[in-house]
Amino acid sequence: MSGQTPQIYSIAAHRGFADALVAGLVPRYSEEQFGLARLTLLLPSSRAMRTVNEAFIRHYGAQGGQGMLMPRMAVVGDLDLDEALGSLLDPLGALGIPAAVEPTRRWLTLADIIPAAMARLGMTVPNAATVLRLARQQAETMDRLLAEEISPEQLWEPETLTAMEGNARHWEDNTKLFYAVQKAWQAELENMGRIDAASRRNRLYDHAAETWKDTPPQTPVVAAGVTSAAPALARLLKVVSQLPGGAVILPDFDLALDDEVWDELGAAGGSPDPGRPVFERGDAVTHPQYHLKLLLNRMGIARGEVQQWHRKGLAAAPPERTHAISSLFLPPEASKSWVDLPPEKRRLSGVRIMETANPETEAQAVALLVRQALEEPEKRVSVITPDRGLARRIVQHLRRWHIEADDSAGRPLSQTAAGRLYLLLAEVMAERAAPVQLLALLQHPLVKFDDGRGDWLKAARQFERALRGPRPAPGLDPLKPIAEEVHVSEWFTQVCDILQPLLDANGPQPLEDFITLLSEAGELLCGDALWSREDGRALSAFIEDLRLHCADTKTGLEADELYVALRDAMEAVAVRPPYGGHPRVSIYGLLESRMSRADLVICAGLNEGSWPATPSSDPLLAPPVLRALGVPGADFRIGLSAHDLAGALGAPEVVLSRAERDMDGPAIPSRFLLRVKALLGDDLIDRHIEQQVPKLAAEIDNAERAGPYEVPQPCPTPEQRKQRISVTALDRLRSDPYQFYAGSILRLKELDTLDARPSPAWQGTAAHEILENWHKTGRPMVEVAEEGLRQMNSHPLMRALWQPRLMRGLEWVEDTIAKFEGRKPRLFEEWAEMIERGVTIFGKVDRIDELEDGGLAIVDYKTGKAPSNKEVAAGYALQLGTIGLMAQKGAFPALSGTPEKFEYWSLAKSDNSETGFGSVSTPVKKGQNRSNIMPEDFLPQAQAFLDDALDTWILGDAPFTARQNPDAKVYATYDQLMRLEEWMGREE
Repeated sequence: MSGQTPQIYSIAAHRGFADALVAGLVPRYSEEQFGLARLTLLLPSSRAMRTVNEAFIRHYGAQGGQGMLMPRMAVVGDLDLDEALGSLLDPLGALGIPAAVEPTRRWLTLADIIPAAMARLGMTVPNAATVLRLARQQAETMDRLLAEEISPEQLWEPETLTAMEGNARHWEDNTKLFYAVQKAWQAELENMGRIDAASRRNRLYDHAAETWKDTPPQTPVVAAGVTSAAPALARLLKVVSQLPGGAVILPDFDLALDDEVWDELGAAGGSPDPGRPVFERGDAVTHPQYHLKLLLNRMGIARGEVQQWHRKGLAAAPPERTHAISSLFLPPEASKSWVDLPPEKRRLSGVRIMETANPETEAQAVALLVRQALEEPEKRVSVITPDRGLARRIVQHLRRWHIEADDSAGRPLSQTAAGRLYLLLAEVMAERAAPVQLLALLQHPLVKFDDGRGDWLKAARQFERALRGPRPAPGLDPLKPIAEEVHVSEWFTQVCDILQPLLDANGPQPLEDFITLLSEAGELLCGDALWSREDGRALSAFIEDLRLHCADTKTGLEADELYVALRDAMEAVAVRPPYGGHPRVSIYGLLESRMSRADLVICAGLNEGSWPATPSSDPLLAPPVLRALGVPGADFRIGLSAHDLAGALGAPEVVLSRAERDMDGPAIPSRFLLRVKALLGDDLIDRHIEQQVPKLAAEIDNAERAGPYEVPQPCPTPEQRKQRISVTALDRLRSDPYQFYAGSILRLKELDTLDARPSPAWQGTAAHEILENWHKTGRPMVEVAEEGLRQMNSHPLMRALWQPRLMRGLEWVEDTIAKFEGRKPRLFEEWAEMIERGVTIFGKVDRIDELEDGGLAIVDYKTGKAPSNKEVAAGYALQLGTIGLMAQKGAFPALSGTPEKFEYWSLAKSDNSETGFGSVSTPVKKGQNRSNIMPEDFLPQAQAFLDDALDTWILGDAPFTARQNPDAKVYATYDQLMRLEEWMGREE
């Protein structure tokens, strides 16, 4: 067979790979009665197998065929290549090649090896979750080296050591760690009698190559669409190309490149000097043809031996498109020829460029393009994007028109419903039932999916309302009083029975035990719904795989490390939807799009960092070291994504889409898109800009422009106005009547968030309760404060941050009152009310002291800054004066006397306090303070403000105008309700 001329073909980009492949295979290899059953196709992936299957169906459908016998197909990346090829590698199962170790077993074993290796090298051993991440990175780097048939000993060859010089110290440490771990792993493999999956693939390739070289199979073998340049695979492809009836068919190999341009790509491992590196510094590794040149060089095939495939596909574009694609990706020196390119070599008729404002508008416009295309009978549409977030947006927008599109790239398991629930269980364990994680779990869509979900959600929502506010103490026990308060104790008992085992798992535990706990809790919460859908089945397989291999390893970790470890592992598991979406719409990632073809191809997300992706360095081996070893680096992947775009550009109609901004700000256009614009030039670019669709997309959600929003001025009826008024609400009534209207008449109350930071209102409530208990019991302030905060179930972190400040202020109160002479606190936190012209005014006094002369001192405690004299004089702080009026009119029966002093006791920081916290101020004239209110005028002025408020809004008919007094300090609680930003600053 050695004299057989290699049969190497290229299907040009404009022909459409899968359809052109099938169009050529059928007449060449089909036989009467057997069809294509004797042919064996070697394909690069399972997705490619599906694509070719669909192409066969289209071909026979167009030919009017009634049935077909398909060729045998095998994925050359499959670990079971020997079984996939069946009798061609007879005798089956007698290859003598050891079985491959399971990926999960290797990952967990590497995690056991890494800490010992780091300790021997004097490195700090991180936590278990980080070690598991390091183990995954170690496995990925090992696979890269194994695919290139590089042993760990080559790390210490002179060329590699030279490349390592000048690198940062951490690269040297990482290289030593990588070597030590890989050597320990090799010893472990020998004990198991297994080999790495990448090594097994290499041996299978070599076994097939040697077998077919000595004894060619009796039936034809064709390798189609395989572009990996791994050495062992390249040797197999060369043998396939020389088999009788065999062939290797490459996608989008550019036969039109000049020899000078081909040489400019670099040696790509084809240098006659054996000492030269595979990837030299001057190589154009980002060019879409570079990896194909590397493959040909490793096959030992000259470029001139590659022939043009003799057929084209059903959705072929004009031949001029391939010439333009070839010109588009010329390397730097050759790109200078763009100036003199004839029109036929830069003609991109059928290619449009669409630029939108942001990813949301881009998704809307892409969905509209798909919708328009489907109006044409039999027209097929493909959307290709590496941005999975953008793909999900497009899928959702298509549902507007009841178009179900399958995103064949799928979603990470961690982002599916089942995966998210499993991770929430781990988060609840790690965060000790923190409110956000706990409520997200209890209200997850899968919880009680088939059994009493309505009653469950009703109880959960009642519990959530009560749980809002600052985070309580960790664990479930502090939450039981909250559940009792809202009468859902029976429901919460079920919750505790399910989740308490998770919280009881303290200290380091084997990963297997954690998985068992999470799985049991998940089943109790969700039943079969956790496992019944495609994401549940993927989760089940993931869990069982972990459980199987955990038993053979020593993997253990803390409860608070479990979430990160599981999330990282789930990110690597893709969950693809069950097929059954629209038959003429496909949404692909870059890998899934290879070999596919449609009448309209939309390439979306063409920004730097997305297409191409930002190159990421190997975390263990420095780029110069990888280059010296002959391992493709990060820039090599840019060439692969360029090749993906080149293949997509071969469709009859192409739209290149990008958003001008992303979440982080202005986005940089993809270098590929900039090349398209540069190739077209100023004279052609305007003809290729898609302008209509973005405008139509913008119009979809546009309504008539609303007129300017006027300042809200609601006017309720007299019956609605006559409300009980609290002394604190009077401040809001005068400063911002709308806030009083929303809070006291509409009775709209602001809900705290879950796990909220302690608000001033919450801090004030806590301080007032402590002071009330201290006043009434006479016990030491520290003891009362500790007990009060403990009863409030406040979270330890919150207490650690706020309690010291509160205690200093409380100590100041205790010390100040202890120094009183002739003044006695008499009333504490007492409710009272008075009737003013038929309107009930009510409030709670913080403290009233009896003075030596029988007069009264009204005290208002503040945890923050006290109101200024200016605010009091303007009538925006009426609480102290109104309480004084209530005391003067006998609203507190236990006291008699005339209010003479009015004081704010602030617990905030103060330079004049011995404790650093606490100060007394008064809104009336005393000593040198700047108040203009004399003590004898304070209560009459308060009465005047009260009468004015009653006459104007409660008993009158004035509108409750929003922000009537812009200078007053008000809360922002109702700003959205009053649509503040729509009118503030524009009112007449």
